[in-house]
Amino acid sequence: MQPVERSNPEGIDYGWVMQVTFVVTILVGAPIVAALSTGASLPTWESRVSFAVRVGAVVWMVTAVAVYLYARRTNAGDGGSDPDEIEPDEGGTERADEAGDD
Repeated sequence: MQPVERSNPEGIDYGWVMQVTFVVTILVGAPIVAALSTGASLPTWESRVSFAVRVGAVVWMVTAVAVYLYARRTNAGDGGSDPDEIEPDEGGTERADEAGDD
């Protein structure tokens, strides 16, 4: 079994930003697209898909910028741990060398 990789990002944790952006966009974006579609004439599947993609792209961008700014302001995504207080593994901080060993 391979060891679990650990990271201690300094600054913004972009992995956290991407995950939260994805989840929030799905949870918030689907109702927004559904609500806005009631006022639009969407007779074909092509027009429905085009509408969903256009509105979804705007929701995705607004969500991504908002989550990024939140993470930058609050140091979100780091689990609340101070990077100076985290102790390295017994073998040192380099765990990537062990990932290739079977």
